[in-house]
Amino acid sequence: MTDLNDAPIRDDREARRYVLDFDGQSAVVIYNEAGGGLLITETLVPQALEGRGVASRMARYVLEDIRTRGLLVLPTCPFFAGYLKKHPEWTDIVHPSYRIALGL
Repeated sequence: MTDLNDAPIRDDREARRYVLDFDGQSAVVIYNEAGGGLLITETLVPQALEGRGVASRMARYVLEDIRTRGLLVLPTCPFFAGYLKKHPEWTDIVHPSYRIALGL
């Protein structure tokens, strides 16, 4: 069986979500394309996977993908907003209006 830390994350662009499947469960980051970036609306982690760093791992993956694609992040998801406040290394890809709103 694959270790949770090795489980792949994929961008299901048709469904507008990043997905991590593990042990019959799916954690997702839901987004919409908007204003030259991705509007992150929700992060959902099944209870069986909570407390194992899944949301943080997905946040890093999503933010790296956004940076690689030359886009900006517009974080309306409370988890992503909190993550970005704790990790200023991603501030350069946060949409300017969200930087102000988040105090970055």
